Formats: sequence, C-alpha cells, structure tokens
Amino acid sequence: MSTRPQAVSTQHVENERTRVTEWRLVPGAETGAHVHGYDYVIVPVTAGAFTIVAPDGNARQFPLEPGRSYFRKAGVSHNVINDGDSDIVFVEVEFLQPG
Repeated sequence: MSTRPQAVSTQHVENERTRVTEWRLVPGAETGAHVHGYDYVIVPVTAGAFTIVAPDGNARQFPLEPGRSYFRKAGVSHNVINDGDSDIVFVEVEFLQPG
C-alpha cells in the first residue's frame, strides 16, 4: 500500500452522457492504480509534468501544457503521480455514452 498523499477530485458535471471531474495532485500525490472505463479527454489547467506508471511498473514522464487537451480510449490502466514541486490540476471529461 502506498504512503503517498491521494489526488483530490471534484465532480463538476455528471449526467447520462458525460462526467467532468477536476483533479488536483499536490507534490508527491498519486491517483492510485486505476483502469479507465470510458473514453476520455484530459484538459490541463496547470503546467508541469506527471509520472505515468503502467501496470508492468514501466514509468514515463508526461508533460502538461495548460489548455492543450488530449484524448484516450477506454481501457487505459495506470497510476498518475505528481513528482514535481507544485500542484498539478487537470480536468477529465469522460464520455459515458456515445453521442
């Protein structure tokens, strides 16, 4: 079990088609290992970089630029860690049902 602080989530919208969640990771915080059940878009609010750890333990740095969004398909499995010196904030938009 990890002793890292946990990421804090704030849900902004949830309806039958979409869920919008703001995530805040203080330095050292992690989301915990998880699998994305839906296609999603990440919208970075702050600049920085986080570490993505795959289920096999492979880790890589991923840079964030405010407003530079990216899309991922359902099924992504990882842990997100803020190894930086400042808070990281991003918004996750999940597509619960096809349009």
